[in-house]
Amino acid sequence: MPCPADELRHVPLFSLLDDDELTVLSQQVELRNFAARQRIYKAGDPGKAAYVMLSGAVQVFTVDGNQQDVLVDEPRHGGLFGFASMLEETAHQTSAFALEDSTCVEVDRHDISILLEKKPMAGMDMLTVLARQSHALQQLVRDRANRNSNNVIEEEMTFGERIADKVASFGGSWTFIILFAIVLIVYSGVNIVLKGKAWDPYPFILLNLFLSMLASIQAPVIMMSQNRQDKKDRVRAELDFEVNVRAEAEIQELSRKLRLLTDRVDDVDEKLSVQQPS
Repeated sequence: MPCPADELRHVPLFSLLDDDELTVLSQQVELRNFAARQRIYKAGDPGKAAYVMLSGAVQVFTVDGNQQDVLVDEPRHGGLFGFASMLEETAHQTSAFALEDSTCVEVDRHDISILLEKKPMAGMDMLTVLARQSHALQQLVRDRANRNSNNVIEEEMTFGERIADKVASFGGSWTFIILFAIVLIVYSGVNIVLKGKAWDPYPFILLNLFLSMLASIQAPVIMMSQNRQDKKDRVRAELDFEVNVRAEAEIQELSRKLRLLTDRVDDVDEKLSVQQPS
């Protein structure tokens, strides 16, 4: 059945259309109802139509190189799915399932063609919306692709934290130990050789003062660096947790499909048993 124009007004793709354009489009598109766990289309099906979510919940997923289901989108009210295949007239590269009773607007190329014939400027409005969404998706992909724990940590570091890390790194190296030992030996040796003319004779009270000052400064810097390391570990743990959550969701989805497959096999086996002659 046709879709009311008021419903289309809340769809982001058609948000820039005026009343006349919405009226023309509403007379062409169709409302489709899908039951819970009903497949809307599967990968490889002809991309004859695309869908706009009005109510309910749908999952759109694809299969990666390891034959694992990868969740692509969970469109809600106003969400689009299947549009690329519909516009290109190619087979769907994703599959879509209704998670619950859902209502969608079914749109095909013929609907869009009639709208553009009657209202040519509607095409520019929809292209503008698609361009915005494309930029948003590209930015999302870049952010997810670059979501590395080291990069996240670097972005959050302050100038003081960077200095603390460098000081702690240098202070815990053999270079620092060797240079510091050389300075102590030279300082002590010069003051011993100068004897009465030494500015810091044995037992090197001025040197002890410098060492105490160095230790008092170095200790909090090292503690600051340790706190930074704890923060790094927390960031890495959070990112690992996100990966584990996605992996768990995929495993649960796989288990659900295996249960569904088992139920279907049991149904077929039961029907075959009934049909066999006694």
